[in-house]
Amino acid sequence: MADEPTPLLEISHVDKHFGDLHVLRDINLSVHKGEVIVIIGPSGSGKSTLCRTINRLETFESGSITIDGAPLPEEGKALAQLRAEVGMVFQSFNLFAHKTILDNVTLGPIKVRKVAKADAEKRALELLERVGVAHQAAKLPAQLSGGQQQRVAIARALAMEPKIMLFDEPTSALDPEMINEVLDVMTELAQSGMTMVVVTHEMGFARRAADRVVFMADGQIVEQNTPEEFFTQPQSDRAKDFLGKILTH
Repeated sequence: MADEPTPLLEISHVDKHFGDLHVLRDINLSVHKGEVIVIIGPSGSGKSTLCRTINRLETFESGSITIDGAPLPEEGKALAQLRAEVGMVFQSFNLFAHKTILDNVTLGPIKVRKVAKADAEKRALELLERVGVAHQAAKLPAQLSGGQQQRVAIARALAMEPKIMLFDEPTSALDPEMINEVLDVMTELAQSGMTMVVVTHEMGFARRAADRVVFMADGQIVEQNTPEEFFTQPQSDRAKDFLGKILTH
């Protein structure tokens, strides 16, 4: 058998405290190219913190994180470069309010990747088309619905041609009727082979799009499995309890 390919993302023995609170406890997780990992668990379990350590929006005290074989840089140019490789979509859309949708999507490629403006705009329009908001390209973010803004945020992250995409509860700030339009874009992205780490409360998305569900509680990875196995036969009491509370039968 061939050697296992090197994981695109390798998290090894990562620990983090906020003061006395031990938010990440000896986290170990490997994500391979093209894999879609969905992280679920109760509030306060460390899911978002873990997501944010992957591109160093949060520091961590011990352990290591490597992306494509290279350790996470501490700061400076190398960190900016890393962030270009790792797309991030947050709860809030974080779009530049005074820039058009098109400018929001082209800014990174032009400034960081040094892509020519015309090429950046062509690619941006393709991505806005892909997420269903190309007709809004000339508008400002405030003129779009929350669901549209979040789809723009996804297009903006994709414009950097990232190796991996992180989603930190991307639908939690949205009205219910807008959630599916964002999840549909994410599902299409997952099916296209993008490597994704998604923190979400949306169990339907986890079932539909995940290759692996990672269940966290109290700062630890309690179990991980295929969606089918996890949702039908959770192994731990914590997972059984969690699923019992959220899956109404």
